[in-house]
Amino acid sequence: GVVFPYSPRLGRYNLNFHEAQRACAEQDSVMASFDQLYDAWRSGLDWCNAGWLSDGSVQYPITKPREPCGGRNTVPGVRNYGFWDKEKSRYDVFCFTSNFNGRFYYLIHPTKLPYDEAVQACLKDGSQIAKVGQIFAAWKLLGYDRCDAGWLADGSVRYPISRPRKRCSPSEAAVRFVGFPDKKHKLYGVYCFRAYN
Repeated sequence: GVVFPYSPRLGRYNLNFHEAQRACAEQDSVMASFDQLYDAWRSGLDWCNAGWLSDGSVQYPITKPREPCGGRNTVPGVRNYGFWDKEKSRYDVFCFTSNFNGRFYYLIHPTKLPYDEAVQACLKDGSQIAKVGQIFAAWKLLGYDRCDAGWLADGSVRYPISRPRKRCSPSEAAVRFVGFPDKKHKLYGVYCFRAYN
């Protein structure tokens, strides 16, 4: 499976524990456990925003220590903020997915699309607009590689790079995050997902 950090359109540190649980479920995944985050860290996950884990703790993985992430002179590792109030405290979340029962693809379309038209284009193709968990699963489990930014169901725009190259994530394999652009006026491609029955 694959662990991925998630924060909503509102920006970072906006989810209480229960909202974080829901956010992962909406992205076709579950909240990651400490063991899953630890394995992801050992595989190179480096993320400087603290996120909820399934046990109610708040942690984040650092492979390259630096000033804003616990200090330059600290050792790499999974940083632990401890346990926080599940109602009042707000962080990002680490989600986990190993579920991949369908076809994930970039829809070849004559034009770039605003969000609503992108959703319709997937439906017209017999699919749904893909979720964040699905792009991470396709990238990590299938080696999916596409240097085209595309809409996802949560309104974010991302693209998966398995083979780093000059104009497409030159330094590392990653799911690149463009942001949450204006849904009406910004035009992008779209990633679709068709579940196998």
